[in-house]
Amino acid sequence: MEVIVNKSDVNNYSISEINYIRDNIESMNKFNQVEILRILAKHQNVILNENKYGIHVNLTELQKEILDELSMYIKYVNTQESNLNIIEQQKEVYRTTYFSEKIDENVNMSDIIENSE
Repeated sequence: MEVIVNKSDVNNYSISEINYIRDNIESMNKFNQVEILRILAKHQNVILNENKYGIHVNLTELQKEILDELSMYIKYVNTQESNLNIIEQQKEVYRTTYFSEKIDENVNMSDIIENSE
């Protein structure tokens, strides 16, 4: 018997890449995991197995395009989290610099605004 494999049915992801995708999805918050589920659910050929412990997907059986889409979403989430962390750090610097109780009372507020620009 000869098996014909469609090139789009085979993914070229290594085990370590698939493990990276799995680990990232598992460490995401519930909102992002639901978004991953939406990505998977929009493809009819993805088999989702659900039990009382959650929804399980065999990532090794997914097409390359689906794994690419998951990877893109993971990169998006990581970029957003990184940007949010940077913004939070900047807010903390501003909070400690400009809104500390230790600010000299003689400093004029307009001087503070001019120095921040």
